Amino acid sequence: MSGQTVGDLPGVVVTGVSGRMGQMLVREILASDRLRLVAGVERTGHGWVGRDLGAAMGGADLGVPVMDDALEAFAKAQAVIDFTTPEATVGFAELAAQARAVHVIGTTGLSEADLAKIKAAARHAVVVRAGNMSLGVNLLTLLTKKVAAALDEDWDIEIVEAHHNQKVDAPSGTALMLGEAAAEGRGVALADVSDRGRDGMTGARKRGDIGFAALRGGDIVGEHDVMFATAGERLILRHVASDRSLFARGALRAALWGQDKAPGEYDMLDVLGLN
Repeated sequence: MSGQTVGDLPGVVVTGVSGRMGQMLVREILASDRLRLVAGVERTGHGWVGRDLGAAMGGADLGVPVMDDALEAFAKAQAVIDFTTPEATVGFAELAAQARAVHVIGTTGLSEADLAKIKAAARHAVVVRAGNMSLGVNLLTLLTKKVAAALDEDWDIEIVEAHHNQKVDAPSGTALMLGEAAAEGRGVALADVSDRGRDGMTGARKRGDIGFAALRGGDIVGEHDVMFATAGERLILRHVASDRSLFARGALRAALWGQDKAPGEYDMLDVLGLN
């Protein structure tokens, strides 16, 4: 693991830096010739705090500290990349806004209250939030919206997702993103038609509902199917991720894209020029 030439590249802070995604982000930033890593952030009391990030990851010193004071870290940076927990992300959103840093959010499981707080922070800084940062998934989102708009409620919509056995939220952020796209295509609110967690004598499927099913096992990176089913035929749109580094690369792209944008809340369709 080697250091970077500092130059005038935008500085990036990675939150939750000791985690699997945090370390993946570090490696991708170090390999980039367009961004520089300025700090990692971990919770107070974590064993990495106060250490050099390179040494903490088992390599040579990078001259990059691991800090537990997020505001101090963010003040050094032009972007914050955040794949942590809803509670942490809400706090980071306020601090990133104070620092006027682009806040790239890949955290999933956010509640409506969480989203409202992030929206408030976006009045002061750029926030790029997406349940999935891959080009393929965002294209799938567009396709899902178009197909849902083309097919009436005689076509049932089911979203099936599969992830590794350590994932803590369900449905996945990507599944919900696809559900939102399908609902938007049909001109309805997902909250009004979402059907989750069937167990026991649930009765017949309600016409017009958008169903979700979550599978967990092994080391599955991420698989998502959107099934449109009617009498006599089915249409299935599918995306399979086999390497989680694609999510990290998408996050870096978002951090760069946001550098010259006005404060506001954006998503990966904006970053990819698909909106």
